[in-house]
This record gives sequence, C-alpha cells and structure tokens, in this order.
Amino acid sequence: MLRPLGLALLLCAGALHAEDRPESDLVHSTAQLRSSIGNWSVTTEFLNEDGSIAKSVQGSYQFSWVVPDRVVSGRSDIPELKQSAGILFYIDQARSQIEMVSVGGDGRLWIMSGALSGEQRTTPEFKTANGLSQLRFTRFNVGEDRFESKMEYTEDAGKTWKPGNHQVFIRSTSAAEAHDQIAD
Repeated sequence: MLRPLGLALLLCAGALHAEDRPESDLVHSTAQLRSSIGNWSVTTEFLNEDGSIAKSVQGSYQFSWVVPDRVVSGRSDIPELKQSAGILFYIDQARSQIEMVSVGGDGRLWIMSGALSGEQRTTPEFKTANGLSQLRFTRFNVGEDRFESKMEYTEDAGKTWKPGNHQVFIRSTSAAEAHDQIAD
C-alpha cells in the first residue's frame, strides 16, 4: 500500500515528466487533433503479406471536439463490411503520449499509443492463434485536407513488421459530399 508521501512523490514525478517534455511535442500533437476535426472519405486497402492489395473498400470517418485541444470523439463506418466503430483520440499530457481508442460492434477495445511528437502509435501485445501480436499505425503524407495511414503487425515482438492495411483520408464537408467523393 502506498503511503501518502509515496503517492505524492509519484504524482510529482508524473507532473515533472510532463513538464520536461518540449513544448513543441505538445504543439505537434495538438495540431494532429485539430487537423482531424471534420468529415473524411476513406479508402482502405487491406494488404497481403507481400504488400499487394487483397481488398479495397470505401468508408467514412467523422471527428468532433469533446474537450478542445485535448479530446476528440469520432466514428468510423465501412458500409460494405457492415462495420462501425466509436473512437476517442486524445492527449495524455501526464504520460507524454497521444492515444486513440476504438471499439466496434464486436466489443473489442483497441488502444493505440505513441509519443506526443510522433506520427506513430502501437497497441499493447495481444494473444492470437499463433501466439502474441502487436499493431503499429503510422500517419504520413499529411496535408491540410488529405493524409495517409498504414497499419502493420508483428508476430515476433517487433523484429519484423508485415503490412496490414493502407488508408487514404480525404476531407469532405458533408456526408453527401463524402458519398460523392467515394463514388468518383
């Protein structure tokens, strides 16, 4: 059991750690949250191990503020796969991390964490039929109204990463416009 002094030292250590982070790391992650706000048309390509496309589907993501500059809520829909998911995207300043959590109809909660200044997030290891696995998400080619994301997975504790999917996000202003962009 932690005594009051021990608890106070742990809390102070966490606060100092957060304050020691360069301000630019927080600015970068806050900008990530701000840029995600709105509606997005998304093409998701599920990839084979060799990187070739196994299947391509269209969907949408919507993000809005819960707590300005700290917490964003969202929704992902892929009609062809009959999949929807709720999303929280947030800054954990005390741990110097930016995190995203997602839960879909299957009830499985995914937590993806990364450094405040980064464009990469990973899940904790999880059990599969083949042992343990882990997912890694990387955002890249970031522009004002477009960015890409790739998901990779490892089954050997990060020694090698295999392709999982590639997504292209294009900003749309309405659900009707998102549908039109997907149709085009």
